[in-house]
Amino acid sequence: MVEISDLAVIIPAYDEEARIAATVEAAAKVPGVDLVLVVDDGSADATARTARESGAIVVRHARNRGKAAAMETGAAALAAIEAREGRAEPRLLLFLDGDLEATAGNAAALAEPVRSGAAGMTIATLPPQPGGGHGFVVRLARDGIRAAVGFDARQPLSGQRCLSRAAFEAALPLARGFGVETGLTIDVLRAGHRIVEVEVDFRHRVTGTDLAAQLHRARQYRDVALALAVRRIPAELRPASWRGRRSA
Repeated sequence: MVEISDLAVIIPAYDEEARIAATVEAAAKVPGVDLVLVVDDGSADATARTARESGAIVVRHARNRGKAAAMETGAAALAAIEAREGRAEPRLLLFLDGDLEATAGNAAALAEPVRSGAAGMTIATLPPQPGGGHGFVVRLARDGIRAAVGFDARQPLSGQRCLSRAAFEAALPLARGFGVETGLTIDVLRAGHRIVEVEVDFRHRVTGTDLAAQLHRARQYRDVALALAVRRIPAELRPASWRGRRSA
């Protein structure tokens, strides 16, 4: 059995000043967590200062580089910390979004299957959230994952995940931008690690329906499609939702 302080929370955050303190404080109380690391991805607000004042270790990108880059930066920073500690066994990586606030404290269920060896990665499935509306991006990701590895992901875009260090490193380099979750799922499974989906009562800010929200979804669609294309799914297996796109 892994030692009790075996869990590090990594929070990629961009302009989350209003929510990051509650998220950090709740995440720090998850059993097994002894380190919360926030990667401020070039925020224009006080995300970094607020996170530090709330007890997190903070690493900052000078400019916005996207979620995948923030996740890689966080994992690399954690590895450097563990090397200084002389730690023999790496911590499990618990990735949480910066806007979960108090519900981040519900993350313990994600760690147990990884801790026990039953899974290399867990993915949180969330209860229905008010608002939202990016079903076409979800369908693209779900269809593509199924075509690539035969896995039916209930919430393929969920960013709340726990991984062993070995599973995370098997997926490097991560898929760019909003394709990171889709790429992670495919790469972890292709590397031979098991994935378990876990129901967790997380609540987060959802994307609305205005023009900015629609542009956000368009960027999501682009990044997910790219993540699928570069994984070279055979043309005959490509889902109808993205068939005809060129492979990179």
